Amino acid sequence: MSENDNKGRREFLKKASFAALSASFFPSILKPASPDSPVSAEALACDKTTLDYYGQGPFYTANAPAIQGGLLAPLTETGSRVLITGRIFNLDCTQILPNTVLDIWHANNSGAYDNTGFSLRGKTVANSQGFYTFETILPGKYLNGSQYRPSHIHFKITPPGSPTLTTQLYFQGDIDIPIDAAASITSGIYDATARIIPLTLISGKYEGTWDIVVSGTGITGLSPEIHLERGMIYECFPNPVTDEVNIRFGVFQASEVTLYVFGSDGKTIAEMKQGKLSPEKYEVKWRPASGLSSGIYFIVLQINDLQVHYVKLLK
Repeated sequence: MSENDNKGRREFLKKASFAALSASFFPSILKPASPDSPVSAEALACDKTTLDYYGQGPFYTANAPAIQGGLLAPLTETGSRVLITGRIFNLDCTQILPNTVLDIWHANNSGAYDNTGFSLRGKTVANSQGFYTFETILPGKYLNGSQYRPSHIHFKITPPGSPTLTTQLYFQGDIDIPIDAAASITSGIYDATARIIPLTLISGKYEGTWDIVVSGTGITGLSPEIHLERGMIYECFPNPVTDEVNIRFGVFQASEVTLYVFGSDGKTIAEMKQGKLSPEKYEVKWRPASGLSSGIYFIVLQINDLQVHYVKLLK
């Protein structure tokens, strides 16, 4: 995989990562918009999630409890709030891996680990659609010899029936990444490039999206980029949601098109059949349902029988 391919993928993910709304289906108004050139899937890559050079580090504690209510850090924990979401795929991104266990731990705001209890330690499980989510705080830094380690979150990732991968997640813009022995590696089995993600500040909370690509056997489903030659979701607005939501998407081949909304538990919240559409850009208007609970949702574009793209929704 070339460096240009990696850069192209990362730029796409930054542009296509929208945090928006919560909604359920309202009779949609479908209209064509001015067509754009489709994004070429051939220019994008499916980046395998790599090992971290430091492995699990010295502060791992086994048998962490399940994360409750999606909160790895309680709301009383000092620090900047961070919401991490993503989806888990097999190595060629043709299958999603439901029920993958994520064992997560990190330092507190002061850079210290809880080595006697389970503060900022917990496990979560990807849902039936392969999505995972958790909220925590931005980890503090600590000295590693004479240098500070960049802010990072540890993961042990275990798909059903497959080996565990142990790694670390970093954040773009951290000034200690270039001098860190692990986070600065840009090639080989410890390449951290695709594990350095952007964070976006939305309504006082940082948000990041990290799709995990590991060895495993799952179910055919949505690939993050591999099917973008068929269609994609361009935009969801306004953000945050108000009384009306606009979903803009493109269809690149004449196809049967359906939009779905999934909850964080994997349940279908809405199914919106659009019928057979010609290659063009379209806009669907929704009105949020007043009874929809707060949480994280995912909108998925299905072209014929293949899920080709998704974006994250927030209420």
